[in-house]
Amino acid sequence: MALTETRRERWRAHWRRRLLWSALAALVLALLVTLVWLAGRYEASQLQSKLDRDAADAVSDIRSRLTRNLQSLQALQFGEPLPARWAAEAAVLLRERRELLRIEWRDSQHQILAQAGTPYRPAVFDRLGRDSVHSEVVQACNAARRISGPAYSRSYFVPMTDGLGVEVMEVCLPLASAGVVMGYLVATYSLQDLLDDLAGQLTRSQEVSFTEGDGTRLAMRGMARRSSRVFKAQQLLDLPGTTLVLRIDSWRGAPDLFPNVLTALVTAMSIALVSILLLLGKDMRRRLKAESDLADALAFRKAMEDSLVTGLRARDLEGRISYVNPAFCQMVGFSAEELMGQSANAPYWPPELADEYKKRQDIRLAGNVPPREGFESVFMHKDGTRFPVLIIEAPLINAQGVQTGWMSAFLDIREQRRVEELSRASQDRLQATARLAMVGEMASLLSHELNQPLAAISSYATGMRNLLQRGAHTLADVELAMHRIAEQAERAGKVIKSVHDFVRRRDQAREAVAPLALFDAILPLINLQARKLGVQVQLRLESGLPLVLCDRTMVEQVLLNLARNGMQAMDRPEIRRRVLQLGAKHASPDTRWVEFFVADVGPGIAPEVAQQLFTPFFTTKAEGMGLGLSLCRTVIEQHGGALAFEPHPPQGTVFTFTLPTGSPQAPLP
Repeated sequence: MALTETRRERWRAHWRRRLLWSALAALVLALLVTLVWLAGRYEASQLQSKLDRDAADAVSDIRSRLTRNLQSLQALQFGEPLPARWAAEAAVLLRERRELLRIEWRDSQHQILAQAGTPYRPAVFDRLGRDSVHSEVVQACNAARRISGPAYSRSYFVPMTDGLGVEVMEVCLPLASAGVVMGYLVATYSLQDLLDDLAGQLTRSQEVSFTEGDGTRLAMRGMARRSSRVFKAQQLLDLPGTTLVLRIDSWRGAPDLFPNVLTALVTAMSIALVSILLLLGKDMRRRLKAESDLADALAFRKAMEDSLVTGLRARDLEGRISYVNPAFCQMVGFSAEELMGQSANAPYWPPELADEYKKRQDIRLAGNVPPREGFESVFMHKDGTRFPVLIIEAPLINAQGVQTGWMSAFLDIREQRRVEELSRASQDRLQATARLAMVGEMASLLSHELNQPLAAISSYATGMRNLLQRGAHTLADVELAMHRIAEQAERAGKVIKSVHDFVRRRDQAREAVAPLALFDAILPLINLQARKLGVQVQLRLESGLPLVLCDRTMVEQVLLNLARNGMQAMDRPEIRRRVLQLGAKHASPDTRWVEFFVADVGPGIAPEVAQQLFTPFFTTKAEGMGLGLSLCRTVIEQHGGALAFEPHPPQGTVFTFTLPTGSPQAPLP
């Protein structure tokens, strides 16, 4: 008997648990269904509200359009125009306003004085004639006369000669003088074209139409779509004399199972209420697994930090070292135990720079965030060797978002500096080679130019010798001849010195130079080739140009290279007037830069050539090296500027580049 009672209690407890679980599942299911239904209702109300706003905006746009048209129609009568001029102005208005089909100027007896039709359609009333709708016009004009303002007729259908038709309405504007109506201005509107003006505001799932009060559609824009949900919005377009209904239909598919984020969130929370009972039993096993995973993650992070070649160092807010990785220890030669807790005068600071580094550290600990791109410094190895490092430092933020110190990464850039020095030396040699090649090409021009002063010197010397032999000379004649000889010798010396100064290799020290000085240094060399090719050189400098900070020799080479390219581009038989313009001006709007330009009147640069113009070893000359423009761009970019080119109207090409202004600064420690 007792065993039977126990079994009965167990059976009752089992069913109670099943009933409770069933009730909980039913409750969650009911909650989900309710939330989905509410979300769908909310979504529908939002869509309907948006559609109502769209309809109101559309009616407002139509009213604004009609008002602007009335103002334009009133402007036709300004100054009592003649019918011919009135018709021309009306035709212009019809071309601008597609919704206007016809404009008429009528007298007080409704007789047409002048009229104009739209150029976008066949004549509207050719099939039935204008008299067929005379009553509509008279009714609208009588209403306009009563209210002393514009009035609209009710809409009506006009069949066209092409078998189609159009729904139109008339607007009548009384023309009064001293309170007496002298005539009327009648305009015919196309309801379909009025709707076409709203096309940009519609979506692909919307249809807009003009309807009568009983729902009869007069004009329609858009296409009906099959959908389980249709939203409708109607707005009255109340006009003087008539009323239209603007209707917008929007189609929307059935809502998704989770129509918005709120429903999905609450659904997930409801499911979580049920799932939490099952997760409690697994919590301990998950906790143990999480602790094991955390230990593995810490071990992996430690192994990763130990294998890095980048040095890592952490400091607290007082500047004491709290962590270093093996790469940092190997970089400076000190063990982690020797570095931990070090603050002022770190052992890897060079003694001669310790004071400066201490000041920089105090500034950093005061809260000044270093630049994200890092900064360079010099460290000392334990054996006394100095080496450059790149330091990238950032605040150390804990899990609570509080700064607990500073984290730094260190890169040994000795090898990078060595590669840069090799690259710089190679670049210098390449630039020197380009200068020598350029001067070699100018050797023939130089010899031609020196022949003139040498021939003059020879002539003056021969003349002076003849005077001395005949004895019929004066001291003034000898002095004049000697003076002429000295002038020609000085001229020849200047030509040789210009080439010598340009070719001579100098250290790349930047200095503040006047733009005019740069041009003065190269003009003798440019004039050599200009005289041979028949090129007129023009120098144009803006007034008040500041000094530019540059490597003078390199920039002179850029100007000379661009000038020679420009003169060679004009060396064509069809180019009779050859002008090369050189100059400099302020680089607008930034006055910290000066813009230099070299412009020619050659045939220009073809698009396929322009794409590779600055590519090394690309050239269009049979004897060219293809390095000139590439080196020019490299030089300008090393100065922080930019080299570009563009067409030079009406013919030719202009090359421009920018250089910074200012004076040379002392090198940073």
